[in-house]
Amino acid sequence: MVQGALAGTLAGSAGTIVLNMATSADMAIRGRPASNAPSALVGTIAEKIGLPLSLHKTTSQDQTVENRKSGIGAMLGYVNGLGVATLYGLLRPHVEKVPLPLAGLLVGATAMIASDVPLVGLRVSHPKTWGLSGWAADIIPHLFYGLATVLSYEALTNRD
Repeated sequence: MVQGALAGTLAGSAGTIVLNMATSADMAIRGRPASNAPSALVGTIAEKIGLPLSLHKTTSQDQTVENRKSGIGAMLGYVNGLGVATLYGLLRPHVEKVPLPLAGLLVGATAMIASDVPLVGLRVSHPKTWGLSGWAADIIPHLFYGLATVLSYEALTNRD
């Protein structure tokens, strides 16, 4: 069980790198800015739980606060990518008959849901406003993440 979880976590690191590369490639190709959704999510959560992001009595426009929100938002992405993959590593031995492409699709969808549900639930973002390009910018990197994670897991656990 521990070996499966560890293999999943390692596979998730590969998948997360692939997701970040796909997202960065999309930004470079289309000339679009980075998403501010993770930072906005952190700001919303911090506000709801009363967590100050600044040591000084400043406005939310304070650069230190913005930097903290950005850093924490990025870390949440890693927690998501590693966490979903760790869960996959724990579950895969019990669902070995699931074909790898389907497993990759499910892992990618799970990571996407895990990142999007808090955004929608806390009203940081609304899917109706994303448009086709916004959905593609979310779905495609998560699909790559899922496939890279599953293939990496298989490579790490292949005992042949």
